[in-house]
Amino acid sequence: MTPREGGTLPQISSLRGGATLAIISADLDVKCALARDTARRWHERRLSLRSPLDPPLPDRPGRPAKPELVPPKAVGKRSLHTLPGRVAMLHALAHIELNAVDLALDIVARFAAEPVPHSFFDGWMRVADEEAKHFGLVRDRMRALGADYGDMPAHDGLWQAAHSTRNDLTARLAVVPLILEARGLDVTPSLQEKMRETGDLESAEVLRIIYEDEKGHVSVGAKWFRFLCAREKKDPAATFKELVRVNFRGALKAPFNDVARAEAGLTPSFYRSLTSTSNG
Repeated sequence: MTPREGGTLPQISSLRGGATLAIISADLDVKCALARDTARRWHERRLSLRSPLDPPLPDRPGRPAKPELVPPKAVGKRSLHTLPGRVAMLHALAHIELNAVDLALDIVARFAAEPVPHSFFDGWMRVADEEAKHFGLVRDRMRALGADYGDMPAHDGLWQAAHSTRNDLTARLAVVPLILEARGLDVTPSLQEKMRETGDLESAEVLRIIYEDEKGHVSVGAKWFRFLCAREKKDPAATFKELVRVNFRGALKAPFNDVARAEAGLTPSFYRSLTSTSNG
């Protein structure tokens, strides 16, 4: 099935089917529209969870020809006090948000047969919907500055970091929302401030919206991570450390936004001993 037929979105047979079709799509407008439409229809209880008609889940999400994917160290850094530097930062952010769309959808589609409450899928489809919104906001801002997503290289580290947890829901929750998304809580406030300092209030407002939503995304991850640990009678902080050491390369980077992390249910007992300066 092609992602788009006659300018319309493909028929969705279930939540898992809609999420999978969005992941597969290489047309980013279709991907985001499918993610948001599937979320809306799921929240309206107009979709079943699974269907025999669901397409198989791909190993990798659909992507357009650009941007070129390069190793993380090959993506250069530029000053936010220049227009090219701000565009480069927005491009990197758009790439993060695009991966976040697919990762939220992948949690839903890949683990649709897990014995979890339907509210698990409610939470992750809200995340997918908001990540698609974020990608659109960042891309619109880039276009207003005369650029677009795909104009410069990007790295594939986010998807690779999640791929090792494809067979373990608890590990996936540890790596994606509780490491990768939580990192956004640490770095976004300073980026907002730097954008304001340059006078780019429009980009700062986009970052503000993303930051406020991301608190909820980390909260969804923490809620269900704790749920799964409780079901297995495991200590959440100890389990998090164990899973991170097995499934995530490198140390966690300080400084941490302890207040925002704690509001989302991620207390320092989870992550402090995993930093590069810790002996834990």
